[in-house]
Amino acid sequence: MAWSAVSSAVNTIGSLLAQEAVYLWGVEEQVDRLQTELKWMQSSLIEADAKQSKDRRIGLWVAEIRELAYDAEDVIEDFALRIGSKRRGGLSNCVKNSACILKDGWILHKTRSKIDKIFTKITDLVRRLQAYGIKELREEEGPSASAERRESRRPYPHIIEDNIVGLDTDVKKLVSVIVDEKSESSVISICGMGGLGKTTLAKRIYHHSQVKNHFDHLVWVYVSQQCQKRKVWADILSGLNIPLKIDWQTRDEDIAKELFNFLKEKKCLVIVDDIWSNEAWDSIKPAFPEETRTKILLTSRNTEVVSHADSSGYLYQLQCLNQEQSWELFRKIAFSQASAGRKVEGRMEELGKNMVEHCGGLPLAIVVLGGILVTKDSVNEWQMVSENVISHLKRGKGHGVDEVLALSYDDLPHYLRPCFLHLSNFPEDFEIQVDRLIQLWVAEGIVFSEEEDGNEGSITEDFAERYLMELVQRCMLQVRESDVSNLKIKTVQMHDLMRNLCLSKAKQENFMCFVDESNASSISTVPRIHRVSAPNILWMQHIKSPNLRSLLFFREFSDENFKEMKVFRKPVLQKMFNYRENLADRAENGCIFHSISVFLILFAMIPEFHGLYTYIFNKFKLLRVFSYEGKFSGGIQLKLSSDIGNLIHLRFLSLRGAFVCFPSSLGNLRCLQTLDLRLDVPVFVPNVIWRIEKLRHLYLPKDYEVITKLKLGTLKNLQTLVNFNTENCYLNDLMNMTNLRELEIRGPFRIKDFNAEDLHKNPPIIQSKYLHSLSIFNDGGSIDPRHLNHLLSSCDNISKLRLDVVISELPEYHHLSPDLAYIHLEMCKLKEDPMPKLEKLPNLRVLELHENAFIGKKLVCSAQGFPNLESLSLKDLGQLGVWKVDEGAMPCLQQLQIESCRELKMLPNGLSFITTLQQLKIEGMPKAFKERVEDGGEDFDKVRHVPSITFKGCV
Repeated sequence: MAWSAVSSAVNTIGSLLAQEAVYLWGVEEQVDRLQTELKWMQSSLIEADAKQSKDRRIGLWVAEIRELAYDAEDVIEDFALRIGSKRRGGLSNCVKNSACILKDGWILHKTRSKIDKIFTKITDLVRRLQAYGIKELREEEGPSASAERRESRRPYPHIIEDNIVGLDTDVKKLVSVIVDEKSESSVISICGMGGLGKTTLAKRIYHHSQVKNHFDHLVWVYVSQQCQKRKVWADILSGLNIPLKIDWQTRDEDIAKELFNFLKEKKCLVIVDDIWSNEAWDSIKPAFPEETRTKILLTSRNTEVVSHADSSGYLYQLQCLNQEQSWELFRKIAFSQASAGRKVEGRMEELGKNMVEHCGGLPLAIVVLGGILVTKDSVNEWQMVSENVISHLKRGKGHGVDEVLALSYDDLPHYLRPCFLHLSNFPEDFEIQVDRLIQLWVAEGIVFSEEEDGNEGSITEDFAERYLMELVQRCMLQVRESDVSNLKIKTVQMHDLMRNLCLSKAKQENFMCFVDESNASSISTVPRIHRVSAPNILWMQHIKSPNLRSLLFFREFSDENFKEMKVFRKPVLQKMFNYRENLADRAENGCIFHSISVFLILFAMIPEFHGLYTYIFNKFKLLRVFSYEGKFSGGIQLKLSSDIGNLIHLRFLSLRGAFVCFPSSLGNLRCLQTLDLRLDVPVFVPNVIWRIEKLRHLYLPKDYEVITKLKLGTLKNLQTLVNFNTENCYLNDLMNMTNLRELEIRGPFRIKDFNAEDLHKNPPIIQSKYLHSLSIFNDGGSIDPRHLNHLLSSCDNISKLRLDVVISELPEYHHLSPDLAYIHLEMCKLKEDPMPKLEKLPNLRVLELHENAFIGKKLVCSAQGFPNLESLSLKDLGQLGVWKVDEGAMPCLQQLQIESCRELKMLPNGLSFITTLQQLKIEGMPKAFKERVEDGGEDFDKVRHVPSITFKGCV
């Protein structure tokens, strides 16, 4: 959207003016003036964006501002980068260097001319506003389109839907909470995305006999986005039959007091339907007493409202219907006339089941679909709907799905809209890594922080994480996995229908373009494209727009792709095998070929690929993001063109899972913030990364070779460093990384010149006080315990520790951070019981001992040990024969997994005292062990209180 583009331009230009003004020599005044103009535009865009749906002229005006902002940012940044790259010899030689570099004045002249053209465009925009009679950008009096849509969906509590499926359990659970006199929760909330049936569930509770008998009074009030507190209070008073005459002279205080006194004395249930924001709650809150027998039931799309209304409130997250429930609901509607003589053919059921899958368990979508098909009597008609089911769901009858879900989009603040639209980049059903998403948002300027340089520890990624949480709280994203060490979200996913809305809005805003086989050939006619997401890199040859800023690819690159390119011709294959043996073990063009990788050949041998990459790197010089996600299984190593060094604007480069080797021109990418080189094959890495001083996230390959050790000491902004090892990198460089948050060491870890006699003389390795995650992998190799102890001693604040390396003995307790919440040990081959040390950690919530982490025979968890442990996993501990748990140990344990510990004969008696245990998983254990734990077995009494006990693969 335009606001995001202008904000990014303002931020970029402001940063250049503040930090690198020397690189704007000759255009400072023009740049400063341009930033001022953009700020004025930015302040007008919030109102314009809300109004453009009503006035197409404003929509065109907003679109032009967006393109103008992109142009301004590109022109200024391009000038600063090109001049800066030639003038890094120091400020003392600045004038001399400038005179030499700009002796003909053509760069300066060209940049001034481009800025003048931008000012001309700004003047034209102002003129058009006046010439074509466009009114003030402020919203006119009267309801907006969004408000009208909300009002049209206003529910009436006396109307009960006939077709209800899958809510019986929800009703039972909520009714038990609402009528519970001992419950401390005065506010109960039903939350979920639009169309899930929150209001329908609230109606069922409203009319439930147990609820009616429990409360003196029940009242329903509808709030919606445009919350008017006087009207809400008046509706509640009316519903409670409180005789208070309200007119324009009645003060708000009097209305609130009357309602407050009534609710304080009586036992009431107030259902507040469709409340959207904390501000809405704060406005009506004065009428609700805190200490009372009255309960309040909220329905909302925003979970944050719940915690804001009552920190101890009860939150009920409504879930999508499962496959069986979805089909049952659909049958009730689509086949409702079957009993009246309508014929239902088997083919209709088959088509129906296929179409229901597109609804993703969303009741609204199923109801809309059923309503469309209920009047269609023939298989042909059902077939026609099936061929374009998404389009039919959008339009619907009465209320299309898009119209309902769009209410959530309409409610988004301006800073969240580009974050939401960016999600359209990801394929359907794609599980999105949150860390990667945040890095993309920051790289594209969608999220930025003006405070980063001013506040210690404050970084843009933290702001992005807050924005992500807002989208989750608004139920526009679904959480798939959380990080147990810090309770942060690891992966998210979009509901298919929410993604359809996202794609539709992104297309409408010209935010991005999803390229696939359906539009690959026609995409060349689109004049300006800024972001492209595609499953196939081959389709890039169709894109002609030089304004491209983001390229994302997700599909695996396989032999089929080569066939599409006609690479597998006999002459090419013959050439490949002729050169294979000559190239396999020697270095050429900056690539070093590992002796075991006999099938690696130079990318230059395949002209089709070489031409494609050359096209991308030379055609799209404004690229900020280039990401390849997948695995390359074609058996050929690609040589990245050195032209990649021309992409001087690049902020994000990921070649994860690709099959490439890297040119030294990578060092030219001075603006890179994220560099992901995690390949699945051995590769050569040139010693140029030290030149990319703005790097924030560096992922080195798992297995890589260097001519000289990589220098990384200049990367002071680094937050993430993955696959660091002391053979290929300098250990002391870690000391300069004072902002490091995540460190993963893979391979040998050795401290050179380690002073074993006086440990205090060894300088701390980690100087960052923000490091929260440390992982060490060594593929069966070992680490000197003294070196490990010294490393851990400087990791004072880590909450997550993973050790997959032979250590023989666990570090002493005082070497472990008291903040540790997650520990995973694997292949450590510990001989002594690690529990006495680990159980002292006060904040440990998750412990995983896997695959020979412990090679002893007995584990003991003593009384009062592991005070906050919630999850314990014992897996592949082949020697473990006895496990003892004393009474009082692990008082908070909720999940226990025992897998492939085949020498373990029985469960410990102490499990019977752990009343918090909710889930016990037993996998790969002997049949005799399973029989002991099953109902009637010798160990069943120890775990009969556990609600869920599952067995898998026990033979």
